[in-house]
Amino acid sequence: MRHLQLSPAWFFTDGSGSQLDPKLFALLRALHRDGKLTDAARDCGLSYRHAWNLLQQWGDFFQTPLVEKRRGRGTLLSPLGHKLLWAEQRVAARLEPQLESLSLEINGEIEQLLEGAKPALRLHASHGYAVALLPRFCRDLQLDLQYCSPHDALAALERNACDVAGFHLPLGVGDDVARKILRKLRPRSHRVIQFITRRQGLMVQAGNPSEIRQLADLAGRGLRFINREPTSGTRALLNVLLQEAQVRSRDIAGFEQEEFTHSAIAAYIAAGMADAGFGVEAAARQFGLDFIPLAQEHYLMACHRKSLGHPGIHGLLSLLRGDDFHAAVEDLPGYSARYCGKVMTVDELQKHIYTPDQAL
Repeated sequence: MRHLQLSPAWFFTDGSGSQLDPKLFALLRALHRDGKLTDAARDCGLSYRHAWNLLQQWGDFFQTPLVEKRRGRGTLLSPLGHKLLWAEQRVAARLEPQLESLSLEINGEIEQLLEGAKPALRLHASHGYAVALLPRFCRDLQLDLQYCSPHDALAALERNACDVAGFHLPLGVGDDVARKILRKLRPRSHRVIQFITRRQGLMVQAGNPSEIRQLADLAGRGLRFINREPTSGTRALLNVLLQEAQVRSRDIAGFEQEEFTHSAIAAYIAAGMADAGFGVEAAARQFGLDFIPLAQEHYLMACHRKSLGHPGIHGLLSLLRGDDFHAAVEDLPGYSARYCGKVMTVDELQKHIYTPDQAL
């Protein structure tokens, strides 16, 4: 299948406009993981000589080495090598939602021209690891996926600007958050599609050097925090947990610093720019961070009752109920797809949502 994938390109200029070879970032990632240039070069499909020349070329460009060879310790990234690696990770994590949405839009247009029309579905949802899996499994469905906050997604559903809206509700905490969301759903005209459950908590640097165990440990210690944007569901959950723990946000250094995805939060911490952040376990594990679970939440989808028989919704439900998609979700740390694809009424959702340990 022909598929367009967008990714950022890096340009460093010294007057002649040189472009960084994308293989350099793959090599830096492998070196950070393996600590040996021989292994890193092999993992990247490069010869040892080519890998070494690439590192020397860009070390000469910056007039600073990207790696340091140490007797008995292999090849380690230099401070500049670390900075480049984590800068690339942060940029990719921050731009991921926009690039995914744009690539899906363009791919849909190309598929219509080359393969004929498929059932189309407009899904507005907040960015997350499980949502990002959906395009991979859309073999018979043209998915128009737009990333936005849960509030904006449900507002789009209300004005028929999308067919399905994603939102999340915490289990056992944050009754006010749940009530605000549920007020946007109409029992007679809306239906709820179960998607996944996921664990949220504190992401901290590997080994937890700051000895963070709970939210109260963030206050008054000068630890650097990185936050999600105010409109995100994750930020709403964090605010609830802080209130329940009687921790004031103004006592947390860096609370006003924001990133827009879970992976961007994790990349920020992994780069050494913060000591802690709040997000899903999968992001912490992806970047080699420690994770302290604090809450579990449902990620759900809403649609109009009359839309359930439409081909696009039918295609989505078939995807969500498929074994392949379930297996992919279960591979994500802290995620579960046990009831993925089950349809329920708003009243049924309201009966279950306030019971912490009860699955929907």
